[in-house]
Amino acid sequence: MKIGLYFGSFNPIHVGHLIIANHIAEHSDLDEVWFVVTPHNPFKNKSSLLDNFDRLELVHRATKDYDKLKPCDIEFNLPQPNYTVNTLVHLQEKYPKHEFALLMGEDNLKSFHKWKNYQVILENHHIYVYPRISGEQQTTIFDNHPKIHHIDAPVMELSSTFIRKSIKEGKNVKPMLPAHVWEHIDDMLFYR
Repeated sequence: MKIGLYFGSFNPIHVGHLIIANHIAEHSDLDEVWFVVTPHNPFKNKSSLLDNFDRLELVHRATKDYDKLKPCDIEFNLPQPNYTVNTLVHLQEKYPKHEFALLMGEDNLKSFHKWKNYQVILENHHIYVYPRISGEQQTTIFDNHPKIHHIDAPVMELSSTFIRKSIKEGKNVKPMLPAHVWEHIDDMLFYR
């Protein structure tokens, strides 16, 4: 089985995340997309970051109606700070029959060469890149690399930061969040 890994804090997960993940799951050779919830870095003060398990619960609620989208808490039990290359090794050991690929926005591809052991990641994994709005044509050292696949996914300009700020200001953000996610955020008074 081919699994696409979509890493993020998902603070909170929103419809933009779901649209991109579902599009890639439906329109590529990947069988599933796993939302890898990245844990709170204990060395950083992130008062606006919900607890790891609260964010994981939101991802569970967001993906429950999608057969090809799954939550993943693999990084919760890895030493912090953690690097993607370590997560990939851990996943490959845990699921030896699966093939794992990374999903990333084209803005992240520009700095991918700065990632720890990025060459090892590229040797062993494919990368599916989705478009982001930018004022210029994105060119990287990875153009035409055989393991990097540009996906013609919808361009989403929706941010969790904007959603958190809007909730704090008492704005209605319901259209930006899956219904199950909004209900839980509202019930728990998250981001107020």
